[in-house]
Amino acid sequence: MKKHLLTISLLLVSHPLYAGIVSHFKTEDGTDWQHVANWSSGILILLLSMTAITLFFSRREAHKSNRELEIIRQELEQRVQDRTATLDEANHLLTQTNQLLEGEITQHRQTTTRLRSSEAYISDILSSMPLMLIGLNQNGQVTQWNRRAEEITGINSKQALGKDLWQTYPAITVTPNQLAQAQKENRSITIKHSQRGQYHFDITIYPLQDQIETGVVILIDDVTQHILSANMLIQRDKMSSLGELASTMAHDINSPLQGILHDLEEGLGTLETSQLDNETTLKGLLTDASKQGQQALAVINNLLDFSRSRGGEQRLADVTEIIEHTLTLANDVLSVPSGLRFRDITIERDYEKNLPKIPCFVSELQQVFLSLFRHACHALGQRQENGQHPIIKIQVIECYEALWIKVQHNGVGISYEEQQFIFEPFFTNRVSDEDYDAGKRLSFSHFIITEQHRGELAVTSDLNVGTTFHIQLPLSQA
Repeated sequence: MKKHLLTISLLLVSHPLYAGIVSHFKTEDGTDWQHVANWSSGILILLLSMTAITLFFSRREAHKSNRELEIIRQELEQRVQDRTATLDEANHLLTQTNQLLEGEITQHRQTTTRLRSSEAYISDILSSMPLMLIGLNQNGQVTQWNRRAEEITGINSKQALGKDLWQTYPAITVTPNQLAQAQKENRSITIKHSQRGQYHFDITIYPLQDQIETGVVILIDDVTQHILSANMLIQRDKMSSLGELASTMAHDINSPLQGILHDLEEGLGTLETSQLDNETTLKGLLTDASKQGQQALAVINNLLDFSRSRGGEQRLADVTEIIEHTLTLANDVLSVPSGLRFRDITIERDYEKNLPKIPCFVSELQQVFLSLFRHACHALGQRQENGQHPIIKIQVIECYEALWIKVQHNGVGISYEEQQFIFEPFFTNRVSDEDYDAGKRLSFSHFIITEQHRGELAVTSDLNVGTTFHIQLPLSQA
């Protein structure tokens, strides 16, 4: 707009100026061609000047605009670069995130596969267990029912799961009070159950710990065959001992019987001769015969008590009384080929006073002590050949909620190799009755102490000093 106003102003000014200039140079005839040419040149010069000025300013404006455009372009390019960099970074992060997600998904799939495999493995273990396994929640509803439980009860797991245990299997001997006791005390409970002495079960109840859902697990092990086999082996050991002691038993019974017969013969002779005035002699003979008979009867009763199978449950008994009764039996029946009789061995006793009674199977403990005494008698018989007086020391003390019993003798000790297998089972299919030596190993004694009484039996020995058997019996079988 400024450019156009400037042009118009110049034209307006140039016209009167032109008129003034032309009036001075006109010829007389009024011809002004020269002046017209000059004016036209001036106008042309002015126009060219204006054009040049306009072009100059236009170029400046154009340069300025170009610079501004260049700045704008650079800013736009920078923004585009920034946006591109941001997008690249976002794409990179997105790619990394996708890769991480793919890795997590793969790991999750692998974990899921492993979990399924572990669940299948654990399920297979539970199903293949030879024990009856029952899982219960806190309401007494069945959560686990393995294959063995199906076989014993005849109830399918689908029928049992989610149902009340006692409604599903009323014959089970476990009571709700026992389950409550295990949960309250937060410990496992073991119950031994027998049905008329024909079936034997070990029942273990233990609460679930560190679980969101509380409950208990019941394990029922049918140990009937194990108990019957163990009793047969124990009985066989008893019979073996009786066979070993048969000659001694016959001698101990024969001696009092001979005395009885002699007294009876003398008594009959007195009666036949009608020596009625000799009443004192007859009474003496009868009294002596009675004593001899009591002696024979005691030997027979001890043997019958020993050979009688275990029956019933454990009962509280005084261990020292069991030991003394076994010593009496050993005096009657024990002897060894070397000629040593048990009654010739010195017995030294060291019993702590006021010892508590313990729950036990009396006849089985008596068998253990008799086996130890027989083992000691064999060792002492070998040592007696060297002229050493045989001694057995017996100590019983109470310590750490248990009774500790030591049976020590000064006979020939047990070698290290023999100590390794003295408590190992030796009843196998390859061992015949003729090869069965009850005096060399004490596997049944070890079984009775460790399995039947939950105690411990160990041995320490020196070939030149003797042997000590260590027995630990808990005061409680809980």
